[in-house]
Amino acid sequence: MSLADGTPIWFELTTPDQQAAAAFYAAVLGWTAQPSPMAEHGGYLIATAPDGEGVAGLMTPPPTMPAGAPTGWSIYFLARDLDATLAKAAELGGRTVFGPMDIPHVGRFAVLLDAQGVPLTVMQPDREEATRPFKQMPDAHGHAVWIELATPDPDGAFAFYGSLFGWTREGAMPMGAMGEYAFIGAGEGVRPGAMMSSTLTRAPVQWNSYFLVPDIDAAIATAQAHDGKLIQGPDQIPGGDYSANIIDGHGHQVGLVGPRRAAA
Repeated sequence: MSLADGTPIWFELTTPDQQAAAAFYAAVLGWTAQPSPMAEHGGYLIATAPDGEGVAGLMTPPPTMPAGAPTGWSIYFLARDLDATLAKAAELGGRTVFGPMDIPHVGRFAVLLDAQGVPLTVMQPDREEATRPFKQMPDAHGHAVWIELATPDPDGAFAFYGSLFGWTREGAMPMGAMGEYAFIGAGEGVRPGAMMSSTLTRAPVQWNSYFLVPDIDAAIATAQAHDGKLIQGPDQIPGGDYSANIIDGHGHQVGLVGPRRAAA
């Protein structure tokens, strides 16, 4: 079945030390990282999950990146017609800040700021891949299973992404003084993530990704043993699993989801 616009199709870490990052995420998420076989990709590392499917890329900042530009994790969202998506985003108050640019043998992408100033990457692939970096399945260890937007204006963000990708607001979980954790609807039965107020929660203004692990406590302990830090959780979430947020050895935030085996 063809994927809809707005589906997360790739995850990418820009970091000063590719090899250190590869070792960290191999330990925490069970990834295996190898250089891309395409010489044009300039040493780009492709991380595969334990099931052998590609899930993420690891790269150092390219020479063309402006000094002081942010590094860390980014999500690539599907845009079947990149030019139309960029034009629509501009109509909605967004702004293209990089690209469009071709990636040889992969596709064409651009980096946007949404109407609230949050960065996101949109990509028109050359072809639809059989692998699924974003896979909401019980045993998809190492795959992303949830995305989360912390934004100063959740209502405005729903309006922006609703017009851009067709997303809807599908209920919410109250968080008291921190506002609501509002769920994203992306088609019948599809709930890829949620949005929340960065102002009320004091969360960094960004898109965040959560990767599935078989044991949340073991993953946290492993991250801490490899110079990572726990910044949130583990907190129980609907369905019985737990979520946590860590930062890797270079200060880049990423989310984890999984069961507490010790408590089982």
